Amino acid sequence: MNEFLLSISPEVKALLDSIHNPIIAIDTTGRAVYCNHAFEKIVGRCTNDIVGQELTALIADSQLYRILQTGKQELAKKLVIEGHTFMSNRTIFKVGDKVIGAVAILQDISELESLSSELEHTRQISDELEAIIESSYDGIYVTDGQARTIRVNSAYERITGIKREEVLGRTMHELVEDGFFNESATIRVLETRLPTSLVQRIKTGKTVMVTGNPFFDKRQNIHLVVTNVRDVSELNRLQQKLETLEKQRNEAQVEARQLRETLRGHGEIVLRSKKMQELHKTALRLSQVESTVLIQGESGVGKEIIADIIHDNGPRHKMPFIKFNCAAFPDQLVEAELFGYATGAFTGANKNGKAGLFEAAIGGSIFLDEIGELPLHLQAKFLRVLQKREIYRIGDSTPITVDVRIIAATNQDLKEMVREKKFREDLFFRLNVINLVVPPLRERPESILPFTYHFLEKYNSLYRFSKQIDQKVINLFLEYDWPGNVRELENLIEQMVVITPGEIIDIQSLPDRWKGSTADRTLPAIGERPLNEIMSELERSLLEQAVHLHKTTRNIAKVLQINQSTVVRKLKRYDIKNDND
Repeated sequence: MNEFLLSISPEVKALLDSIHNPIIAIDTTGRAVYCNHAFEKIVGRCTNDIVGQELTALIADSQLYRILQTGKQELAKKLVIEGHTFMSNRTIFKVGDKVIGAVAILQDISELESLSSELEHTRQISDELEAIIESSYDGIYVTDGQARTIRVNSAYERITGIKREEVLGRTMHELVEDGFFNESATIRVLETRLPTSLVQRIKTGKTVMVTGNPFFDKRQNIHLVVTNVRDVSELNRLQQKLETLEKQRNEAQVEARQLRETLRGHGEIVLRSKKMQELHKTALRLSQVESTVLIQGESGVGKEIIADIIHDNGPRHKMPFIKFNCAAFPDQLVEAELFGYATGAFTGANKNGKAGLFEAAIGGSIFLDEIGELPLHLQAKFLRVLQKREIYRIGDSTPITVDVRIIAATNQDLKEMVREKKFREDLFFRLNVINLVVPPLRERPESILPFTYHFLEKYNSLYRFSKQIDQKVINLFLEYDWPGNVRELENLIEQMVVITPGEIIDIQSLPDRWKGSTADRTLPAIGERPLNEIMSELERSLLEQAVHLHKTTRNIAKVLQINQSTVVRKLKRYDIKNDND
């Protein structure tokens, strides 16, 4: 091979050296036997340093030797040398029928590779721009510098009712003349070279707001005009909806502000109804005297709030206000909590004794909720507190004077309990000196709306939301009889504010029992089911309501007139959670 190449005439060598494409030849052992000047340049060596070297020592990933094994030429194979990309055409070299080597002719395609990469990047940008334009909620209409339509997105078709094939390729002058539009923002932009907005009437009957913006080339000629299009009727609808929501929010804020000013901090009670206004006035008058007050009303109507008003507006407002729920403790602990106990009064007692809640409230007030649950054996002791303002700690014979304002509350009919011998008559009359009755929410429906917006503002502020309530939900609230009263309404509002994913609380945000008619929320659907299955569903629903309203299993048993053990068993059967016991 070397002898053959050395025999090449100077003219042929000069011809090969003048070729721009690098050329390299190897013998059957894979060693370089010839290269031209172009190849010398790309590897940075002269011919004497190249000839005789294995080609893989010069080009690590060279595959030229492979064609000596396969006997097949290879065309247009990529090869990277010194950071440049080449296209390699490889073929075997014969003298007669004898293979004496292989030769590769290279073509530098680095610039083509860079150009291809730029073209691919440009194509990607174009695709992204197309996706952005198509995904826009606003209509987009694009013309060139001669007002000829070159692009329209899907939103434009939806808003105007005009299909893109009707306008593509046509000038805005033609379209205005043919009655597609009454006037054109694009034409104005081309005339003034400034952004332009106008209300445009479309031949389909739609009225839209259009804003055209010019895009200039390097010579400051208008290259494109891009127009954004919005449906004015949709904007008007959204504006009206926003104004309605803003009005509701402002009304709620006004109500809340009035309540804060009127109640001096008691924002949970809304004085929209005459009954509540009178009750509030009476509570304020009672705050100035020391008489014992009995507050009556269903669970959740706000009895504790009335007690707060009486204490907070009276002369004792800077002193302690102790609250105790008589139904929240077992009978054997109620006495110890209220009256305290002396040293060594019973096994397990604190060795130093303990003061009761009456002592803790000295100088202030004590609120005894669910007074009807006070055990009979303690009612006599409580009567002594009312009559003489003194108590005895358990295990102690020394009386302790307690200067305490007593406010009691109940959701039970104490007169009926007196008749049934479940409540002392003398205690009832002592408690019932001044009786305040808080009406249930169903008897003051005018309060439902103010309450709703008050609680909405409260929990929006607490959880940093800005949610609003759909009018359909308000309508349901006004139709509902609210067995759980204000507490049920407040709990429901908090639940919906927390769990509703969007900004509007709609029917879907309500618990399942609210969806459908009032009858559907009360009675289970019959369908094709046996009676025992329907009765079980109804029993479960009633027990869930009972837990919600009456809290403890003891209270539930009294109301339903069944054994407490039966209540416990049924709650367990239906897997109804009760965290109050």
